[in-house]
Amino acid sequence: MELPNVKDYKLTPGMKVHELVEQMLNAGFQATEIGRAVEIIERMKKNGATIFLSFTANMVAAGLRGVFALLAKKKFVDVIITTGGAIDHDVIKSISSYIIGRFDMDDIDLHKRGINRLGNILIPNDRYVAFENVIQNILSEIYEEKRVITPSELIMEIGKRMKDESSFIYWAYVNKIPIFCPGITDSALGLQVFFFKQTHKDFIIDVTGDMKELADIVFDAKSTGGIILGGGIAKHYTIGVNLLRGGLDYAVYITTAQPWDGSLSGARTTEAISWGKISEKANHVTISGEATVIFPLIIIKVFEDLKIW
Repeated sequence: MELPNVKDYKLTPGMKVHELVEQMLNAGFQATEIGRAVEIIERMKKNGATIFLSFTANMVAAGLRGVFALLAKKKFVDVIITTGGAIDHDVIKSISSYIIGRFDMDDIDLHKRGINRLGNILIPNDRYVAFENVIQNILSEIYEEKRVITPSELIMEIGKRMKDESSFIYWAYVNKIPIFCPGITDSALGLQVFFFKQTHKDFIIDVTGDMKELADIVFDAKSTGGIILGGGIAKHYTIGVNLLRGGLDYAVYITTAQPWDGSLSGARTTEAISWGKISEKANHVTISGEATVIFPLIIIKVFEDLKIW
């Protein structure tokens, strides 16, 4: 097989983002992996794969929330798997904005002022007070209708009440895209459920209740693709359930973690093949880099190529 040559970037006045990404495939290093990710995502979409989107909460606190909302609005993905904190941030940002700070701020001073730092993003405590008021009202409404609920059902109930087109939960509700959250109790939402249960002892979140629906999606799929941003429980829930069908047929990882400590977050797509979580014949790539920079570039190019706008 003849291998392609490295090609220098040719930057021109007025160049569009998708034109720059077009050149990345042959630029080398991680730029080439970005180009390969574009090809794989386009392939999974063209071939009718059931697409799983997995991401961690910090990305929703940042600007990627808007990309996730767009993907749900356009029905580009079929399943979303994330962490409890992603639900927190989505709801809170529908109420009030977050603030850009710096990575080197005085955290003792911030704590005294009631401001939480997430990297270089600042979240004042009053955002969580507003979140508590909203969620407690929603839980009270749900309680009048049912006493046992799965995490995905709870998130859909929240999405139904969002009325905010910048919310990915809202668009998931509108387009009936299930959001699975295996670690829902590890979040501000989980804490609010705990508070609610103090006076509503019979209110139960059945975490295992989502497993059948998720397994049915996997079993019924002609093929499956995973777009996996970051690591942790959301990543493993995505690749783990695909073990049931012999692994993902397509996989794109974007991660800043390294594989040398054996962590799941740092594990490359190749490692998942050894577990049967990605198929031996899969199209797959791992990009080492930060998703807030890389993922929007990929989606712009994919949407342009597939004429999704």
